[in-house]
Amino acid sequence: MAESAATQEFDILILGGGSAGYSAALRAVQLGFTVGLIEKAKLGGTCLHTGCIPTKAYLHSAELAENAREGAKYGINTTLDSIDLGAVRSYKDGIVAGKHKGLSGLLKMKKVTVIEGNGRLVSQDTIDVDGVPYKGKNIILATGSESKTFGLEIGGRILTSTEALNMDTLPKSAIVLGGGVIGVEFASVWKSFGVEVTIVEGLPSLVPNEDPSIIKNLERAFKKRGIKFNTGVFFEKVEQDANGVKVSLADGKVLEAEIVLVAVGRGPVTANLGYEEQGIPMDRGFVLANERCHTGVGNIYAIGDIVPGVQLAHRGYQHGIFVAEEIGGLNPVVVEDINIPKVTFCEPEIASVGYSEPAAKAKFGDDQIEVTEYNLAGNGKSSILGTSGLIKMVRVKNGPIVGVHGIGGRIGEQIGEAQLIVNWEAYPEDVAQLIHAHPTQNESLGEAAMALAGKPLHG
Repeated sequence: MAESAATQEFDILILGGGSAGYSAALRAVQLGFTVGLIEKAKLGGTCLHTGCIPTKAYLHSAELAENAREGAKYGINTTLDSIDLGAVRSYKDGIVAGKHKGLSGLLKMKKVTVIEGNGRLVSQDTIDVDGVPYKGKNIILATGSESKTFGLEIGGRILTSTEALNMDTLPKSAIVLGGGVIGVEFASVWKSFGVEVTIVEGLPSLVPNEDPSIIKNLERAFKKRGIKFNTGVFFEKVEQDANGVKVSLADGKVLEAEIVLVAVGRGPVTANLGYEEQGIPMDRGFVLANERCHTGVGNIYAIGDIVPGVQLAHRGYQHGIFVAEEIGGLNPVVVEDINIPKVTFCEPEIASVGYSEPAAKAKFGDDQIEVTEYNLAGNGKSSILGTSGLIKMVRVKNGPIVGVHGIGGRIGEQIGEAQLIVNWEAYPEDVAQLIHAHPTQNESLGEAAMALAGKPLHG
């Protein structure tokens, strides 16, 4: 590659303009650095265009469909006329377009140089973008993730979440391969839209990373909603023809539907980007950065979904801010993955942060853990909303709360206080004396803390 005297050089050069990359760029310019941000598609990445934002738009439409169906229960005689999937899609597209425009404008205003094109790492301080070299005193790799397919060919009636968000008509039936976050969210949406849904999860339960109490509650709620699921058996093959799809399971069972959604997780986008050639440590496509996001090569950092761990947009934001501050010499605090808040936006919603009960016992010892579960049946606002569920708190004996887990309609909104409790290592006795407004679902956190502190009020 011919170097030219005019090669543009930045203090920080970032490959990937998703949640991780653009947040690194914004924090870096605040700290006085010059920043180049390379993006081959659209700024905002998966989260904005095919992930968090569009799926939540669909979930809001799904909630309105359920509300219309159930209005009579609350004395409001509504009926559900029909679902116009094209209009749902247009509403989603409008939200995404507005957020994309806002983000593009923000980066321009903050003087981040956005470089459009396909970037490839060609030396420890150079990224080639479609034949044009750019230099960075520091380089941040933030190339994100894509849907895993387990070798299945995507097309026709076999979809990933990306294609599912762009359908114009609703199928009568769907099989969802994978009972993790993406799988249960799509199953929830489609059921609300009147689709017959079956989930196939090879592990023993739905949402296998959650606390056992949450899993039990979700599976009960899904059964009640009529969402079918097969757990503990992996699928072996998927076939399609003009009329539908057939999914064969390892136990010989065959399931049939109009479409199949492949929701078996997401893998890192790192192939053919020059990482290995520059000596970046890799494992199964992931970049093995240290806890401070450094790759061990030159001044090269890696952030977001390409680093092993929970694949969440807000982890990407945190990584991006962290690395900008690290380069700026601010010595930021590492937030461990275990203490990153998680929300699954199915109905009922799941919110969790910190250790589950089994994980806490494994970490601190069986006899060092105390737990409490507060049933939302005792919460006035939850009864008004017509939701059931629970809040579970996990503490170390005579020590802080190390896990907060919840399930119920709208319970995701309570993750804010939950993550403060865990990340500030609050004791139940501290939280118990804080006042939680009545009548709110937020009171359930106060009630759980009071119970764990040995002074339950409504439990």
